[in-house]
Amino acid sequence: MTQSEFEASVAKIKRGDKEGLKEIYEAYISYIYTIVLGVVGNRENAEDVTSEFFIKIWTVADAYQSNGAHKAWLATIARNMALDFLRKNKREIPTEEFEEDVSLSETPEEEVVGEMSVQEALSTLNEAERQVVDMKVLGEMSFKEISESLGIPMGTVTWRYQNAIKKLRRCGYE
Repeated sequence: MTQSEFEASVAKIKRGDKEGLKEIYEAYISYIYTIVLGVVGNRENAEDVTSEFFIKIWTVADAYQSNGAHKAWLATIARNMALDFLRKNKREIPTEEFEEDVSLSETPEEEVVGEMSVQEALSTLNEAERQVVDMKVLGEMSFKEISESLGIPMGTVTWRYQNAIKKLRRCGYE
């Protein structure tokens, strides 16, 4: 979906026309689901948050300001909703849910890294690094688009991205 098509769909939503929401849904359902799944870590919760995302788009369409970065706007809302979901549904896992089987073929470090989820690895990043990684990887945005969207220099964007990638590599992710 191009920027002008997106803006036309948002204009429809602002007029109360559900067709605009349908157009955005059809164009971005997999994009939003991928972002949310990367944060929440399981399909069922990702589906719930993704559904809520499109309801939210209906209610916040009036707040959309055309700046040429609609994918970043969508990605930011989706990511924030997923993080809110995690905060609201945070629970402790009883120790009996952990498996007692320990493989002796791996070093302890390899075992810990192997068991680290993407969500845990992403939690090693600070907020600014996570935002850039989300926009670059999940949002498929260029460094220039991220720079324009966030209103920060492109050098800062690439620096944050490189630092984030180094941290993720230490956690066993490429």
